Amino acid sequence: MNAVDTDILNYTIVAEQAVDALAREALLDRAMGPGRRRKSSEKLRRGRRPSQGLALVAKDERGRIVGTVRLWDVALGISPLEGEMVAKRPEGAISEGTAGAPSAAAATPAAAFGGTSPSRGEGVLLLGPLAVDPSMKAAGIGSALMRNAIAEAKRLGHKAVLLVGDALYYGRFGFSAEKTGSLAMPGPYEKHRLLALELVPGALDGAGGVLRPAGRKANAATRLPRAA
Repeated sequence: MNAVDTDILNYTIVAEQAVDALAREALLDRAMGPGRRRKSSEKLRRGRRPSQGLALVAKDERGRIVGTVRLWDVALGISPLEGEMVAKRPEGAISEGTAGAPSAAAATPAAAFGGTSPSRGEGVLLLGPLAVDPSMKAAGIGSALMRNAIAEAKRLGHKAVLLVGDALYYGRFGFSAEKTGSLAMPGPYEKHRLLALELVPGALDGAGGVLRPAGRKANAATRLPRAA
């Protein structure tokens, strides 16, 4: 990918490369401070790699990174419908072939009935962090990164994007809390800030549960030292 957004002349949105890692981390520290690693969304990113083709950076004419956005594969927890079905399952019910202990494979209706529930969220992404160099905040770089990231996620066939952020800002890109009421992050967060954008209409219908990491695991060579 190598797309130029005309709103930010002299800046280019490109796919992040391995050599960009240290500059990206330095930018995130400047833009978000040391507390960024304690956010709930970090639990879904830790030890994982961004979704294939969905780590983007903005570079100025000298090649310096002035913005970054990454999207991560996530899975949804048990849906409200599945939760109701689990609650109604007869007490003591076990799956075929066990010796009296409930089967882990039958812990949810989707597994018990041999299918994969669409509410598991296949094709769902978590966006973040989105950051821009503090000295470039008014240049439109954040908006350019968002538009490019959403377009690329849709092109790659993903179904929905989730994020935790300000509805006033992200609403301009189509994000809202309309379908996130039954979803939750795996840690402290402000519920009204969990937003979603469906890339495929109806992709999040009936979705619920706690988000879980589902992306590619990072190998030791790609992990940066964690700040103290």
